[in-house]
Amino acid sequence: MKNAVQMTRRTFLKATGFAAGYILFGFNLTKEAIASTMEFTGLRQKAVYEADANSKTYKLRKSQDNPMVQKLYDKKQGFLAEGPCGRKSHGLLHTHYHDRSGGVKALKAAGTKLKV
Repeated sequence: MKNAVQMTRRTFLKATGFAAGYILFGFNLTKEAIASTMEFTGLRQKAVYEADANSKTYKLRKSQDNPMVQKLYDKKQGFLAEGPCGRKSHGLLHTHYHDRSGGVKALKAAGTKLKV
């Protein structure tokens, strides 16, 4: 059983979708449907990139220059008025990481094969 084919759920769904399209519509219609989907995806990507390039906020390269961020930290009425290093901003905006690799090491030591 060493040569068994490994297939993910996504690959299986793609393959069955293609097979169903082939059975129902034949190869040419299925190929045209895939081509039109790829064309639509390309047009959508192009539109998103153009919208980003033409956006006013796209020109802001530093977060501290963003007017919305400045409004958040406004000393008089900003939500985070205590400043960038205050308790509220630290609690809301900073991420804390915890090392959880011990469980993975224990599984590997027990002989479990993991897909990562």
